Amino acid sequence: MANTTAVYARIDSNLKENAESILRQLGISPSSAIQMLYSQIVLTNGLPLDLHLSYRKPTAVGNMNHAELDAELTKGYETAVKGNTYTVDEVDKLMKEEFDV
Repeated sequence: MANTTAVYARIDSNLKENAESILRQLGISPSSAIQMLYSQIVLTNGLPLDLHLSYRKPTAVGNMNHAELDAELTKGYETAVKGNTYTVDEVDKLMKEEFDV
C-alpha cells in the first residue's frame, strides 16, 4: 500500500458542495481530485491554473456622470500633454490585449 497522509483544508461550504457535485458527475472523488491537483503541481512545478487579475472593462461614456467624464477627459489631456500618446494601431493592439475588444 502506498504511503499516504491526510490533507486538511477549510473552505466555504457552498464552494465544497458545488465542486463535489461536479466531481460526482465526473466520477471523481474529492480525494482523487486533490491527488490530481498535487500531481499536476509536481509535474508543472507550479499551480496548474491560469491565475491573473481580471481587467476592468472600459466604461461607456453614457454611463458616466459629469464629474467622472470630466476626470477621465482631464486624465487623457494630461497624458497627451506629457507626450504619452499612441498611434491608432497601438491603441487597437492594446485594446485587444487588455480587453479582448
